[in-house]
Amino acid sequence: MRIVVDYDLCESNAICMDLAPDVFEVRDDDFLYVLNETPSDDRREVMEDAVRRCPKQAIALKD
Repeated sequence: MRIVVDYDLCESNAICMDLAPDVFEVRDDDFLYVLNETPSDDRREVMEDAVRRCPKQAIALKD
């Protein structure tokens, strides 16, 4: 699984960071950074939750 972020849509709300701080980080510059673009499959449920809860639907998972 690979995380893809549409940075044109992303508003850096940090909801994804709250769910998975080991994968997503919103820094002081107010931009989202993906710390791990290919998390292991045991993180799939959390990643799917981050996709669902993103208010701008800016996160996608690719297999």
